[in-house]
Amino acid sequence: MEQVSLRARAGRKPGSRESRRVRREGQVPAIVYGPDVSEPIPVSVDSHDLQVALHTEAGTNAIINLEIEGGETLTTMARVIERHPFRNEYRHVDFLTLDLTQKTHAEVALHFEGTPVGVKEGGVFSPRRTHVLIEVLPTEIPAYIELDVSEIEIGGSLRIEDLPVLEGVVYLEEPDAVVMSVTVPAAEIEEPEPEEVELLEGEELEEGEEPEEGAEEAEEDSEGDEEAAE
Repeated sequence: MEQVSLRARAGRKPGSRESRRVRREGQVPAIVYGPDVSEPIPVSVDSHDLQVALHTEAGTNAIINLEIEGGETLTTMARVIERHPFRNEYRHVDFLTLDLTQKTHAEVALHFEGTPVGVKEGGVFSPRRTHVLIEVLPTEIPAYIELDVSEIEIGGSLRIEDLPVLEGVVYLEEPDAVVMSVTVPAAEIEEPEPEEVELLEGEELEEGEEPEEGAEEAEEDSEGDEEAAE
C-alpha cells in the first residue's frame, strides 16, 4: 500500500477555544497516540493536506507518515475522524501509531460485481453492508474487496463466509452475516386474507368487523322461526 506524508504542528493546547482558533487558521486539531508514544501528542494538520492524504486509493486506511514539527516522523493511520455535520470539512482526527510488522484492524469497502440473475428477472438488489471489518498487516490492506453477485437469484443472498479468500486477510465479522440479497418487489408480496370468525349465539361483532358468509342467512332463519312461533 502506498504511504503518504503529512506535516503536523506541535504544541497545540487542549480545549475547544484553542480548537476553534486552529480551525480559523485552516488547520484541523488532532491527537497522536499508540504504542510508540509515551503519552498522547496534541497536534494540528493543514486541512487541505489532510483531504489529499485521505483521498488516495487507500482512502481512510492510508498509511500516513506524520512529520511532527520539531520532532520525529511517526507511522500512523487515521483511526477516528470527526466530520462537520453538513460541511465538507474535518473537525478532529485521531492518529494511531503503527508497527508495519503487526496486524491491525481496518474497515474496507465492498464492491459488488455483476448484475444478479434475480434482478434481471424483476427482483430488487438489496445490499446489507458496504464495508467489512478485517485484520491484516497495514501494508497489505486492500483498497476494496470485490464480490461477484451475478449468480444470485430472487430470494438468494451472500454472506461474510462467501467473501473471497485473500492472503493475509482475516474477516472479523460473523460468517453468517448477510452481505447482500435479492428480494421480491414489494408490489408482488400478497397480503393474507383476513380470517373470518364464527360467532356463537348471543355474541356480537366488534365495531368494524363484518359477519362471515352464511351468518346473515342463519340470523334470518332464526327470525323466521320466531315469527312462525308467534
